[in-house]
Amino acid sequence: MTEKKRYTDEELQEFKELINAKLEKARKDYLTLKAVISNSSGNDTEDTSPTFKVLEEGASVLSKEEAGRLAERQSKFISHLEVALIRIENKTYGICRETGNLIAKERLRAVPHATLSIEAKNKQ
Repeated sequence: MTEKKRYTDEELQEFKELINAKLEKARKDYLTLKAVISNSSGNDTEDTSPTFKVLEEGASVLSKEEAGRLAERQSKFISHLEVALIRIENKTYGICRETGNLIAKERLRAVPHATLSIEAKNKQ
């Protein structure tokens, strides 16, 4: 019996649907974080609160910095998912870039943008 070298078109379609669902959610989350950073929601107290409340202002800046870091991380996640979709179209999705073997379906369901099998990941 020969070992499978790639996932079937049906399996790739299943992964594509999973990735598209995660991508849609990730983009919504990213937009929410960007709104927090830019105060575009308009429900803040900046225009009514006294400017001498240093502690509250510091907390607000810290919150925006954290939202910025989260937005950057979310943006990176989105780009990884988009690249995974390209690998699906090229029919190279799910192949470990170190070993050349198929990455386990369970791993791809948990981390759909994975490019390394568990074995290769543990060697790093």
